[in-house]
Amino acid sequence: MALKIIDECISCDGCVEVCPTASIEVCDPIYVISAVTCCECVGYHKEPSCVKVCPVDAIIVDKDYFESESSLLEKYERSL
Repeated sequence: MALKIIDECISCDGCVEVCPTASIEVCDPIYVISAVTCCECVGYHKEPSCVKVCPVDAIIVDKDYFESESSLLEKYERSL
């Protein structure tokens, strides 16, 4: 599944700093995760780093967008 940032985002920069693929873009008023490059930290960590550091739980699974484990691994390999 893809991740998305919802309106509760407080623009604290925490997610931007921990994203290993630089997939989080600073936008106004909330940040945006690029579905093209985000691998949900597959290959890097056991769970998405951005979700772990978000102080307001503003990063959630986008249930309308499914990605397989193999697709996420391909993104990880492209990011190396």
